[in-house]
Amino acid sequence: MAKQIAYRLFKECTSLHNAKLLHQQTLIRGTCKDRAIGIDIISMYLSCECPSYALTVLEHLQPSPSLVYWWNVLIKREVHLGLYNNSLNLFCRMTELGWTADHYTYPFVLKACGEIPDIRRGRIVHAVICNNGFESNVFVCNSLVAMYARCGALEDGRKMFDEMCHRGVTDKVSWNSIVAAYMQSGDSDEALMLFMRMTTNVKLLPDVVSLANILPAFGYASALEHGRQVHGLAVRSGLFDDVFVGNAILNMYAKCKMMDQAKKVFGVMEDKDVVTWNAMVTAYSQSGSFKDALLLVEKMKEKRIEMDVVTWSAVIAGYAQRGHGCEALDVFRQMQISGSVPNVVTLVSLLSGCATAGALLQGKETHCYSMKCILKQEGVDHEEDKMVNNALIDMYAKCQDVSSARCIFDSLTFIERNVVTWTAMIGGYAQHGDANNSMKLFSEMMRGSSTPNAFTISCVLMACSRLSALRSGREIHAYVLRNRYENSMLHVANCLIDTYSKCGDVDAARNVFDNMKQRNDVSWISLVTGYGMHGRGEDALEYFDGMLKAGFVPEGLTFVVVLYACSHSGMVDQAINYFNNMTKDFGVIPQVEHYACMVDVLGRAGRLNEAVELINRMPMEPSQIVWVALLSACKTHTNVELGELASKKLLEMDSENDGSYTLLSNIYADAGCWNDVARIRSLMKKSGIRKRPGYSCVQGKKGNTTFFVGDRSHPQSEQIYKVLADLILRIKELGYIPKTSYALHDVADEEKNDLLSEHSEKLALAYGILTSYPGAPIRIIKNLRICGDCHSAITFISKIVDHEIIVRDPSRFHHFKKGSCSCKGYW
Repeated sequence: MAKQIAYRLFKECTSLHNAKLLHQQTLIRGTCKDRAIGIDIISMYLSCECPSYALTVLEHLQPSPSLVYWWNVLIKREVHLGLYNNSLNLFCRMTELGWTADHYTYPFVLKACGEIPDIRRGRIVHAVICNNGFESNVFVCNSLVAMYARCGALEDGRKMFDEMCHRGVTDKVSWNSIVAAYMQSGDSDEALMLFMRMTTNVKLLPDVVSLANILPAFGYASALEHGRQVHGLAVRSGLFDDVFVGNAILNMYAKCKMMDQAKKVFGVMEDKDVVTWNAMVTAYSQSGSFKDALLLVEKMKEKRIEMDVVTWSAVIAGYAQRGHGCEALDVFRQMQISGSVPNVVTLVSLLSGCATAGALLQGKETHCYSMKCILKQEGVDHEEDKMVNNALIDMYAKCQDVSSARCIFDSLTFIERNVVTWTAMIGGYAQHGDANNSMKLFSEMMRGSSTPNAFTISCVLMACSRLSALRSGREIHAYVLRNRYENSMLHVANCLIDTYSKCGDVDAARNVFDNMKQRNDVSWISLVTGYGMHGRGEDALEYFDGMLKAGFVPEGLTFVVVLYACSHSGMVDQAINYFNNMTKDFGVIPQVEHYACMVDVLGRAGRLNEAVELINRMPMEPSQIVWVALLSACKTHTNVELGELASKKLLEMDSENDGSYTLLSNIYADAGCWNDVARIRSLMKKSGIRKRPGYSCVQGKKGNTTFFVGDRSHPQSEQIYKVLADLILRIKELGYIPKTSYALHDVADEEKNDLLSEHSEKLALAYGILTSYPGAPIRIIKNLRICGDCHSAITFISKIVDHEIIVRDPSRFHHFKKGSCSCKGYW
């Protein structure tokens, strides 16, 4: 009777104070050693949320298999509260006191190991399991598979699963666990194979978890037919009615870009939750159907479905990913009005939208918000901090505020930077003209612990292209070959083709192309462009034909590249043929860029009247690039009348391009119209337009050396001018006559000769000859188009020196060798 009263008192006790009093009474009466009383006290303390007192009582009881339940309750409680280390400490205490865990204990302990994650302690627990004879218990083994997967030790998890299959102790949970493990690791192909084995070989019927696990794999692999079969299976088995399965099927169709099917699934789902609506909004946004996405958002409001941060973030991300930055900002304003609080994903997407729109002010506002609410806040995941910082660096770089991007980058420690951080900063420098800093930063990255990915490689190759840094490009190519970027080799190889072409070695670009296992249209277009800029039009057209034979359909950009190649090789008839037939043969309607190319083709060939006739026949308004092409041709052929026409049109368009003014001034200078030259220069001065200073960089053993016109700042200046004077003297004996028309000043011819001899191209070449090994190619980069006199002089110099001279200007490459140039006069 007394025991029954005590039991009732223990059960009804709800406060710690009363619990302690009751416990005290049992101690006084000496009944606490009674096992039943002890259990009641433990239960009482747990109901009062006092696990430490319950543990103290449990520690004083004699170990017994029937009492292990209470250890399991305590361990389970800590796991559910996320106190994983505490749960492992309880397990250790339990074993120290001589208790033996049962098959209910180990799943909780293994979950704690996986959630921390702690592979070392997980393996120790595995050893204890084997020692205590639970290695064939299906519940324990399933927990081991899940633990190894969560700890990133997928190979160990797979080995455990294979052993279970061998012993015949698997169930549906086992298969679901291993499939989920492969999905989480990103190996959807292996996940699919295992799912097929489960349903076909083992003949286990999938449940809700099975389908929710595997359906994303069909979206990743675009294995639409298999996805449809699983959809059918879900309908036949009645599992489609489960909202988790319905959501997974909807997502699968959306990822396979089958929006009609996704809409049908959404329409027939009777049970929809907010995840369903979010999935459909995301699907519309990612497919570019923004109107439908916003209409669905309005429907959610009508149905009073609470729009959460996921809904808004999906629309913002959709706009940002498609380059609609202003629209992304508009949606964010609506989100703020609605009272929804943005999360890290929202901010990262918004910063991407700011970057796309060039909205620096809004980007700075988002930066301020991030600093107040996200960055370095207590309880915020460090990985989330990294995501925001990376997005900020990217935003500032793309808004051309590279110094602010660098400030954020420098504020991060090496541990706080990941490969995305480095890539964003390297790419920012490469895209906005600071290629030297881009390459320095890449070298710094290589000395650290971060390993570059394919995007990092493409960014630094862009920097090599800008600097025409062939040696660095080759070193990066060697790094790529050593580290085998198999999964993204197509992208990297395309970048290498572009880099080698822009660094003056188009034959190396072709070698990369020839060794590619897989090619896309970018591969072909990159090589055709390379041949075009090197004046090898026949090779360019040969590879264009190869592209057609390979089954690739040319688009507008392809024909811009082909016409460009024809223009720089004097292939006028071929260009006219392609231009006239591109619509009939390939359905490509000529755009303003194609007309600009044709004006350039005809202009270089001296057929200026035909170029003007073509401009007059254009179905759209000629843009600046069309008139610049005509103006450039007028400079080449000294046609003042048409040059004035082109210049007038450019002025009407409010063109502030210094090159246009300079070209017209040069046309007047060639024609001896010095009053008009003075007028144009005065106009430029009044308009605040300054002519860019010309400079030339020559590549040496220790980097690039830059020269300006009449530059005498170099330590070896005296030797450079001496070498140059000697070269000019020698080529004059071979027939070189200075083209004084390129000395654009109204001075005597003798003074014009002196001015021509100080052009930056000639100074760079003299320095290259002075410092290069015999036979080594000399590579010069010119920021403006090479002048006619320098072109003539270098052609003669190539007869008397044992060097190939490669000059790259903004338009093309010139390869000078043995008295001839690769441009054949079409420049």
